[in-house]
Amino acid sequence: MHPSEATPSALNSPVDPGNAMDSAGAGDPGPLVSQSGHAPCPACGDAGAAALSFVYVIGRIEARFPRQAAEKEFTQVTARSDAKGKTDREAFHAVLRQRENRYLVRELCWVLTVQGLETYLLQPRDPTDFDLLVEAIRPRPSPMDLDVVIGLRGPLAPPEMCNGLMVPVVAFDQIYSFDRQALIGAIPAPQGMERDALAQAAEEVFDRIMQMTDNAGATDDHRALNYLAMRYPAIYTTAAEQFARNASLTAIEVRPSTLGGTRRIADCIYAFTNRTTDVVEKYFARVDVTEEFPFLVSKMSHYYDR
Repeated sequence: MHPSEATPSALNSPVDPGNAMDSAGAGDPGPLVSQSGHAPCPACGDAGAAALSFVYVIGRIEARFPRQAAEKEFTQVTARSDAKGKTDREAFHAVLRQRENRYLVRELCWVLTVQGLETYLLQPRDPTDFDLLVEAIRPRPSPMDLDVVIGLRGPLAPPEMCNGLMVPVVAFDQIYSFDRQALIGAIPAPQGMERDALAQAAEEVFDRIMQMTDNAGATDDHRALNYLAMRYPAIYTTAAEQFARNASLTAIEVRPSTLGGTRRIADCIYAFTNRTTDVVEKYFARVDVTEEFPFLVSKMSHYYDR
């Protein structure tokens, strides 16, 4: 099915969150595009080049009309199309998907919200990637819909860009659109583990990551955690095993690795406390966040405080 329909088939791309996961945690599928030689941020200008930073953020994409003229033009186009029997959302999606209406896609402003808060304005670094924005507009939206945006963060948008909304502009290189159930359903269950137990553990861990304060996917800490949430199933299977041993997930933290050298390596640590004995057991995975696309450095293993 189509990514915009928020079903498990949205994860069938060889570089999408679901298929990138494997039970052995055998590393990352590799960069989605070249890490060098990118075109500059189209909305940032030369003065904003020094302010660029990477983002790997989980949220929801919304399309808005920045000016009344754009909204009126869209209304006229919709009136000429066959929208009988469609909801407003379905008609909106149908109009945007028509190639002859692609100019309307460029007229819209695209807002990424995180936990309901307007966080970024999105612009494609490659003009052909407007298709990814169209696919993020579901004809039948659900509260479980998720969009993962990977790109470069620039300065604040000017007031005229999106009807006075002043948030940072992100020039994106990749967007994944799916729903949470599709993500969780794509996690392979280890032998002997019940699927329901794994699903419940995955939802618990995912919610904890999403609800972390100020997780806008712009710091190394949050980029590492968001990457693992999307691409590494071992954090969910480890949680399920600990819940089965009567332990609670009591903390998630990220520390810079001392082994990084010239690379920025993050140790993502998950602490579980036994509900009976109060004994704390920690597990961690290492993620390289030096460049735009994070990747796994070492698999989930026990962590010992030094």
